[in-house]
Amino acid sequence: MEVAAVSATSRPLSPLLSTAPARRLRLLPPRCVFGRRLRASPRTRGLGCVGDSVGRRHSSRKSGFFVTSSSSASVEPATQELGTAGAGEWSGDAIRRRFLEFYAARGHKILPSSSLVPDDPTVLLTIAGMLQFKPIFLGKEPRRVPCATTSQKCIRTNDIENVGRTARHQTFFEMLGNFSFGDYFKKEATAWAWELATKEYGLPAERLWISVFEDDNEAFDIWHNEVGVPKERIKRMGAEDNFWTSGATGPCGPCSEIYYDFYPERGSSDADLGDDSRFIEFYNLVFMQYNKKDDGSLEPLKQKNIDTGMGLERMARILQKVPNNYETDLIFPIIEKAASMAMVSYAKTDDATKTNLKIIGDHMRAVVYLVSDGVIPSNIGRGYVVRRLIRRVVRMGRLIGIRGDGHGNSEGAFLPSLAEVVISLSTEIDPDVESRRRSILGELQREELRFVQTLERGEKLLDELLDGAVLSAGNNGDKPSLSGKDLFLLYDTYGFPVEITAEIASERGVTVDIEGFDIEMENQRKQSQAAHNVVKLSVGNETEIIKSIPDTVFLGYDSLSASAVVRGLLVNGNPVNEVSEGSEVEILLDRTPFYAESGGQVGDNGFLYVNGGEDRSQAAVIEINDVQKSLGNIFVHKGTIKQGSVEVGKEVDACVDAKLRQGAKAHHTATHLLQSALKSVVGSETSQAGSLVAFDRLRFDFNFHRPVSEGELTRIELLVNQWISNAAHLETKVMALQDAKNAGAIAMFGEKYGEQVRVVEVPGVSLELCGGTHVSNTAEIRGFKIISEQGIASGIRRIEAVAGDAFIDYVCARDNYMRRLCSSLKVKAEDVNGRVETILEELRATRNEVSSLRSKIAVLKAASLASKATTVEPQNVRIVVENMGDVDADGLKSAAEYLIGTLQDPAAVILGSSPGDGKVSLVAAFSPAVVKMGLQAGKFVGGIAKLCGGGGGGKPNFAQAGGRKPENLPDALEKARAEIVAGVSSSS
Repeated sequence: MEVAAVSATSRPLSPLLSTAPARRLRLLPPRCVFGRRLRASPRTRGLGCVGDSVGRRHSSRKSGFFVTSSSSASVEPATQELGTAGAGEWSGDAIRRRFLEFYAARGHKILPSSSLVPDDPTVLLTIAGMLQFKPIFLGKEPRRVPCATTSQKCIRTNDIENVGRTARHQTFFEMLGNFSFGDYFKKEATAWAWELATKEYGLPAERLWISVFEDDNEAFDIWHNEVGVPKERIKRMGAEDNFWTSGATGPCGPCSEIYYDFYPERGSSDADLGDDSRFIEFYNLVFMQYNKKDDGSLEPLKQKNIDTGMGLERMARILQKVPNNYETDLIFPIIEKAASMAMVSYAKTDDATKTNLKIIGDHMRAVVYLVSDGVIPSNIGRGYVVRRLIRRVVRMGRLIGIRGDGHGNSEGAFLPSLAEVVISLSTEIDPDVESRRRSILGELQREELRFVQTLERGEKLLDELLDGAVLSAGNNGDKPSLSGKDLFLLYDTYGFPVEITAEIASERGVTVDIEGFDIEMENQRKQSQAAHNVVKLSVGNETEIIKSIPDTVFLGYDSLSASAVVRGLLVNGNPVNEVSEGSEVEILLDRTPFYAESGGQVGDNGFLYVNGGEDRSQAAVIEINDVQKSLGNIFVHKGTIKQGSVEVGKEVDACVDAKLRQGAKAHHTATHLLQSALKSVVGSETSQAGSLVAFDRLRFDFNFHRPVSEGELTRIELLVNQWISNAAHLETKVMALQDAKNAGAIAMFGEKYGEQVRVVEVPGVSLELCGGTHVSNTAEIRGFKIISEQGIASGIRRIEAVAGDAFIDYVCARDNYMRRLCSSLKVKAEDVNGRVETILEELRATRNEVSSLRSKIAVLKAASLASKATTVEPQNVRIVVENMGDVDADGLKSAAEYLIGTLQDPAAVILGSSPGDGKVSLVAAFSPAVVKMGLQAGKFVGGIAKLCGGGGGGKPNFAQAGGRKPENLPDALEKARAEIVAGVSSSS
């Protein structure tokens, strides 16, 4: 999609724009983001990240590709003043387009937003606009363009409690950014930011204020002397607010921000940029000019970078002249739809309802884009984030009165109707959302209905718990609080995210024991608040190595052996010049036939041979057991020196294990066929969620809402094997990413793609972007067999399968098992099922007979116990407390039922046994009169079971329990006797 003009009065697009790639190529999953969040004070926490900067330089360029001066390349400024330009002129889409146009005309390459699911392990979700450029800023990847501009989808949930309650806190937001990779710096970044704000968007200069780092005199002088901002509207601020760091060490630098003044009539005297009612920060510029060393000192970076960020929703609020971000055209249509479904008027409703509507509007954008990017609701990681947001929307919708799906079904889900509005607004944010409409709506509907099933029961229980907490606190004079166990019960049984429980409790003035909840959760909870809100950057020893070592040339598509030169050696991550026999080593070669792990395919195994001299004898042998990519596109060969030693600069013969490579090739091509078969059999809405291509098996994870049936699995197998038998020749080609997408190529989950991509095609069957190794002809796969299909998380299924030699080995092994089974059962293969069913039926009948005999024996034993019952005054309660030896749990139950039926009411029976294997069984049976005395069998036997290392419970009149400490049973029964006697004696 080309960038469109803002309006009919805008100047025609430049040639640069007309050839710019589509802005939203979803085929580029995110890498990392580093960016500091907007200042930690309340006034800036909502924007998300400050280091989402953008900046582009410059006054003049010599290259014909770039414009020659900033003035000649300027996009024609808006003709209307802010006071007269309304939302019609400045729609959110128009603001976004104008930003990208402005920087594209100044030599910036328009790049697509990366996914909300990053590759960077330091962040759970994409939280800043510059995340995809982190490897470039670190020097780990070369820059592909001097400068770039993007509109990045971002998610942050660390300030979720403020969403809807302030004017600008959001979970989902767009960060407009311009980035310079050693191209331009402060002078150009500040001048362009000012020009964009005042000329393109038409903001009155007298309403703009600037903040700079307190020691950054250079920035202060540029803003005052060159841009022309009066000194009284430039504020120096401390490091907490205006110095960006990526971590304890690494790139860092001062930053500068632009604020809009809603009330300039208040004057400049004692003006506080932290005054939320007067100012809003909308543009941040980070000047990345230092490297912070281990000792805390700063050294200038050789390549100075610019990283900027403008909050789209904040700028829309300013230009559209609305009181908050939610009432902009980016969010308000969702709010209007929710209000209509609740049959309320947003303009006339109370503040509490307005807050709930704002929360719905914000969260719906977040969940739609998260689900579109492959995040499925679950109880861990980013899946928990989307589940929490969805359930928050459901609760808010019910609070404001939404019932039904809006189409006449009062029991239906309402989220799909709201999602339709979000999708209709998504065209210029992420065009791929529309193509995923069906799967998005289906997932939201399933998650809502799943939650509603337990919501009412959970709400009732929560009300009871809150009432109890308030009553208990009132009696004791304490502050009301819910325990960690209560929180966990609501979470585990009723699906209440702990944050929602805390929110509801807070509305009632009740605190919650989060620490206790964490203990109950143990290691299970790694959820929303673990969504690292700072992107970590560090520069290790390998950064120095990359400066002298170019990318590895991969030869493995065409050859399994090649000569190469050792360019680097690493031991424990540290560079060395020589490594001797017996050592573990990482070897960097100038070229290699070894495939490095990526795209789900494991790295090759094999050997490196160091030649001894003219006779080509082997001076050293290194066994390679793994190959990984690092530092951009450098292949790291990991292995052990089996013989001799190796030095940097030596020539080696690199040889890949051909048998293992063939196994990987067969499984990788089979994975492509499997994905096509899945889409054909169960539906095109399935999408990949992960994969493993090993030498001996494949694993394919995919998004799907139900188990794949046996019949469907059979059809998938047949289809894949049919394609294998067709002996189709595979075709591979390298093409532009956009061309590949236009051709319908499927992107591999979790992979990052450049502008040129490799496309692997099985004609008429599969077309995927893939850098992996594949067979030349499908017949090489030989056969395909699904081993298992199972769910691994909510909405995510996994298929494991074998192909190639592993398929033959699997079939032969299963055939051997069948032969042995036939021999043991003395039947033919086709009669095995019938014979096994007969044996199982005979076994079930025998077990039932044994169980019945054991129960009869237990009852016979119990008959003799009835005469041993003791009578306790004053109620004449007959009590039996006995150890019945090795009687099993069912027998113990039968004995207790017999005794309580034989003894006259009132009566109490407590029996215990040790049936073996370190187990304890307990049972308690109370007659109606004993229950009326206030004694309950469930509570009673549960307390006794704890002495035996167990627990249990049941009804007031009958309960069972178990334990793991049979040696404690005698003492437990004695305690039971004492307590039951005391209990009935004290009853009157």
